[in-house]
Amino acid sequence: MAYVTETDDDQTGRSPGLVGRVLGPLKGRIWLGLGAVAGAVLLTSTFAQVEPGNVGIRVNNLGGGVSSHSLGVGWYFAPPGIKIYEYPVFTRTYSWNSTTTEQSAIDESFGFQDKNGLSLRADVAVSYHVDPTKAPILFQRYRTDMDQIIAGPLRNAIRNAIVERASQLGVEQIYGDHKAELIQTAQRQVQAFFGPVGLQVEQIYWAGNIQVPQQVLEQINAKIANEQAALAAQANVATATANAQARVAKAKGDAEAIQVEAQAIRTNPEIVKMRAVEKWDGKLPTYAGGGPLPFVDVK
Repeated sequence: MAYVTETDDDQTGRSPGLVGRVLGPLKGRIWLGLGAVAGAVLLTSTFAQVEPGNVGIRVNNLGGGVSSHSLGVGWYFAPPGIKIYEYPVFTRTYSWNSTTTEQSAIDESFGFQDKNGLSLRADVAVSYHVDPTKAPILFQRYRTDMDQIIAGPLRNAIRNAIVERASQLGVEQIYGDHKAELIQTAQRQVQAFFGPVGLQVEQIYWAGNIQVPQQVLEQINAKIANEQAALAAQANVATATANAQARVAKAKGDAEAIQVEAQAIRTNPEIVKMRAVEKWDGKLPTYAGGGPLPFVDVK
């Protein structure tokens, strides 16, 4: 009797063997998984999210340019050629400082000079947000994201404003009574420059002490100490003078009072008796060998 056996070679036209029956469904699942991954990648690449606290600007790089309307929080269709930039509408702060372990690995502090050319440095910080209605205008002006605007145009504008005002002041003024005025003047200039394009600069402030050469700083401190000592000495002189004048005034007043009283006694001797009565304790004076002796005529 002849037996017909099954082979694993499906090229014979006969039904597949065990391997074929196992690999067939597995290949289908693999292709299905790859298709799902590709679909997810395609889906995420064609949508962009505007996160809370931000406003979006749609830019069509293939034609159409920048949308005139900003986008609120949410997901938006962004196929290839479309990019959505985000600008913050809440207050953010950035500090340009000399510390290389914080926001930047390099010294970002500002350098400037006083009116005599003395080099100074300072850490400067800014707080800002973007007007959501003007976000497209801001992008049209600078064509970049917020980080690049902060690192470039905003930093340059603040530095230039500080340099301009500092060049009109001496180091003692910058380090002393004009320190606040200097940064406030820079703030007003920067606000006026960026406000029309939607970048609202809330505040610019010193993020640390102004760095002055050590020798100059010692001279400033010595001068301040001398001025304080002089003021203290003047205050002491003024106090002594005031005390002396008070004593003179008191003595003069006492003398005038005595003169007035003497004149009154001369014109009215009875005043002496009145004074004696006022000071009398009710006891009559005594003398040796006798009784009390009246000393005032009380009639």
